[in-house]
Amino acid sequence: MTITTAPSVVVAAGVVCWRKLDGELQVLLVNRDARADVSLPKGKVDPGESLPEAAVRETLEETGLRITLGAALGVTEYTMPGGRDKIVHYWSAEVSDAALEAATFTPGAEVASTVWLPIAEARVSLSYGRDRDILDRVAERSDANLLRTFAIIMLRHGKAVPATSWSGTDSTRPLEHVGLEQARKSARVIAAFHPTKLISSTAARCISTIEPVASITGLNIKATAAISQDTYEDGESDVRRVVDKRLSKRATTVLCSHGPVLPEILAQLAAATGHPWDDSLRRASMLATGDFAVAHVSRARQNARIVALEVHSPSDF
Repeated sequence: MTITTAPSVVVAAGVVCWRKLDGELQVLLVNRDARADVSLPKGKVDPGESLPEAAVRETLEETGLRITLGAALGVTEYTMPGGRDKIVHYWSAEVSDAALEAATFTPGAEVASTVWLPIAEARVSLSYGRDRDILDRVAERSDANLLRTFAIIMLRHGKAVPATSWSGTDSTRPLEHVGLEQARKSARVIAAFHPTKLISSTAARCISTIEPVASITGLNIKATAAISQDTYEDGESDVRRVVDKRLSKRATTVLCSHGPVLPEILAQLAAATGHPWDDSLRRASMLATGDFAVAHVSRARQNARIVALEVHSPSDF
């Protein structure tokens, strides 16, 4: 008896690198001689790797650019010549002059050359309609002044020692081994968004969860009771002030807090940006331990709104 199985799905990640040159939007394309096509930078996710990590790594390997991920752009799905299905997740990434100067691209077997083109010319040059669909989303965001973003990253602490088996106060409960591993995994992914500010609840389990992010980024952790579970349950938290301040700063920030507090953080963020409480926000408000949500917010002062929202779990990579 012969057993046939469906071909496995290939999961990949890609990036639309963009810049403004004399006020004109340009994007970066790659020319793959071996495939005789022009496309966006992308590649398969390695075992144990997250989608954001793959997007950053593949962009570096194919273009020589070290990027910071911006807002998610969605996915494309298609069947490869061999019959396997492929799903590609895309992000945008603004490329600074400094990143361009530091780029280390050299032609190789996979990518023969790269080229910056105005978005209209890039659309014509692309070999595949699915890539043009992604490029159209970039153009739409640019026209709406929503392309340049910063992120509010809401991180739930990793799995902690159960309260029933801990003799100390709740705020001193440490992470279990699995919680420490969750923190390490999540930190790798969070680093792809290059946060510039780390804020944590004063609880030990939250500080331990965000510490790997601090180690990778070199940033200090600001601990505050304003987003702690104790003050929230006592009705003394100040979530709104914290969210409003982060929005006013327009800088990518990690807020590490608790299951009961994170929905309030997200609710305040939605209220401040005029975002409806839809399915994406409901999902982001129910994070498991170690999970985090990334809300990409427009930098435009007259149009600050949530442009994209994504949720990541260390159990997925």
